[in-house]
Amino acid sequence: MRIINLNDNMPTGLLPSVATIGLFDGVHCGHRYLIRHVVEEARASSMQSMVITFDCPPRQVIQSDWHPELLCTSTRKLELLSGTSIDSVSILHFDKAMAQLSARTFMEEVLQRQLNVRKLVIGYDNRFGHNRSEGFEDYVRYGREIGIEVVRHHAFSVDGETVSSSLVRRLIKEGEVRRASECLGYHYQLCGRVVGGYQEGRKLGFPTANITVSDDNLLIPAAGVYAVMACCSGSDELRPAMMNIGTRPTYGGTGLSLEVNIFDFHEDLYDKELSVLFLQRIREERMFGSPAELREQLMADRDQIRQLIEQDSKQNNIRKR
Repeated sequence: MRIINLNDNMPTGLLPSVATIGLFDGVHCGHRYLIRHVVEEARASSMQSMVITFDCPPRQVIQSDWHPELLCTSTRKLELLSGTSIDSVSILHFDKAMAQLSARTFMEEVLQRQLNVRKLVIGYDNRFGHNRSEGFEDYVRYGREIGIEVVRHHAFSVDGETVSSSLVRRLIKEGEVRRASECLGYHYQLCGRVVGGYQEGRKLGFPTANITVSDDNLLIPAAGVYAVMACCSGSDELRPAMMNIGTRPTYGGTGLSLEVNIFDFHEDLYDKELSVLFLQRIREERMFGSPAELREQLMADRDQIRQLIEQDSKQNNIRKR
């Protein structure tokens, strides 16, 4: 997969392409359904296939007080796109100048002149251009005028529900990470550095790795206790674990903390990177009357999570991508 970064120099020698455009946050099943169609169209037309995306969410530039809740980092997005059959990914620098371009100007100056797009496949709900005031029929008309064929691809559904990044975000914010994984096609994950914690879990026999997420723009799942798989930096081994996201109410906590207890693991993880893959939320976070009550619940949580992970492993439901 070739990466074309328009932040650098003007690309040269680009072959005619069939392209699609969007943020592609999460590169979920709906995105990959669209990309497969683009690849098929390109091969049938003896052209290159291309995904055109942005280096940041356009809304972040247009609305300065808006805080993203992303499903993946830019690096992770490219990693996921590399798992498709797309020939190239073009990364556009979205700034205020680009935000002011009309759809027609964007199509002519960027898509046609710079990227040599000959056919543009639009997602079912995609809009671009200043104020996003123009729609599919306008894109078709502009394309006809400048030599780009514009077609629309239909939506991808899971169990009768249209898959979108907005749907996946809603599911994760509600703690429905198993359903979100079905829409993503892989387990939602967070990566972060292990930092010093409160050591309360160690006193209960459940030592935890406290992590700070590597990117503040990533979406944190709803508070609660989760069955997860953890992967330490420098290793590809996924280890069964449980994770608590919340404020530690039993200990009078207030700030949000992310704590991971890796089963049967006793190595020092301080200052190392840890990746966590979410399998299922098993309960909400709640306050206990004493540390002893909390410990009893944690033991039950661990047993439940072990059974869940064992079942998922037998069914081959645990996957890193």
